[in-house]
Amino acid sequence: MQLLLRITGVIDRINRGVGRGIAWLTLIMIGLGSFNALARYAGRFLGIELSSNTFIEAQWYLFGMLFLLGAAEALATDRHVRVDVAYARFSERGRHLINLTGGLALLLPFCLLALSMSVQGVLNSWSVLEQSPDPGGLPRYPIKTVIPIAFWLLFLQGLSQCIKHGVALLGYSAPEEPSDD
Repeated sequence: MQLLLRITGVIDRINRGVGRGIAWLTLIMIGLGSFNALARYAGRFLGIELSSNTFIEAQWYLFGMLFLLGAAEALATDRHVRVDVAYARFSERGRHLINLTGGLALLLPFCLLALSMSVQGVLNSWSVLEQSPDPGGLPRYPIKTVIPIAFWLLFLQGLSQCIKHGVALLGYSAPEEPSDD
């Protein structure tokens, strides 16, 4: 049991570290978006093009990375979207059972499906060094690589959560996790 809980601790630390790392991308994305907006209006005023597809696509790529790579950290810290209408009324044991069942029946199979569906597309993209079709656009293969990485991290975090909920259902207590707040 202790080995399983140590494994969950490692997975949690990895995903929290990734989450803290990508949080900095938010500032870059906001700065880039602000520049794009200001450059577009200043360019109209000056009669020259100051923005480009490169900056616009970079902003999209950063948003995609935040969304994809942040999913596992959101699950690890229980900050993901949850429909609380009935969930909040269940006992702690009932919530553990719902989380374990949902993880095993929905989350983990979905992650495996997404992994299996995305890998070939990423390999194809790398094989041709896929580029954006827009003038001045960015390469597509690096951002496509984030998709299977993100689903692998989400799968691992889902596995970690399932182990913790299973351990709790068996009556063992997991060590307290440090709060990020």
